Amino acid sequence: MKFAHINQLCDVVRETSFALHRYHRHGHAEKIYENGLVHRLRKQGLKVHQQYPLHVYDEDGTLLGEFFADLFIEDQLIVELKATKCVLDEHVAQLLGYLKSSRIETGLLINFGAPILQVKKYLMTDSVA
Repeated sequence: MKFAHINQLCDVVRETSFALHRYHRHGHAEKIYENGLVHRLRKQGLKVHQQYPLHVYDEDGTLLGEFFADLFIEDQLIVELKATKCVLDEHVAQLLGYLKSSRIETGLLINFGAPILQVKKYLMTDSVA
């Protein structure tokens, strides 16, 4: 499935996350939400990888290693999932680090662990003003 803009893809992931949270509520382990979101997104025809290895590059382009994104969707969106009472600064730092070091521009941090689903979009660009 192709999207004219990354925002359309983010909207689909966000809406699907809300539907999953509305059905299952909070209180499950993170893996349950991960599997559920993957299942529902694939049913919609999206290309979704779980625990997908992404390369980590140094500033000069040297490959340093890899990390595993919870979800990597349509080869352009990193999704970091949580099932905690609240999102911590460490969770945000983790996603921002993934975006910067992998050179992927867009990421979503989704927390299923709170009574109200928390979804936040983050952007990382290489441009320097």
